[in-house]
Amino acid sequence: MYVDPRLLHHVQESSGLTASEAERLVEDVLSFHAESVEDLVRRRHGELKTFGAKNAEIFARLRDELSGHLVAAPDLSERQLRRIIYG
Repeated sequence: MYVDPRLLHHVQESSGLTASEAERLVEDVLSFHAESVEDLVRRRHGELKTFGAKNAEIFARLRDELSGHLVAAPDLSERQLRRIIYG
């Protein structure tokens, strides 16, 4: 994974981490946010279902979560969310 050297330098300087620690941290964060919208929706749906949430509240929550995602996801309708989960 390519990591911008300026970002690595900034993280290292602002945190006091070593160069290798800063690189590992940045790569971990970027990997976390590299999850596709479809994978994120499926994962979160499963997590929320585990805690007893119903689909209506899950879909509303997913739409809210996606709107604040680091790289803005498209505004998905409930139908689009259902198609991602159930095919």
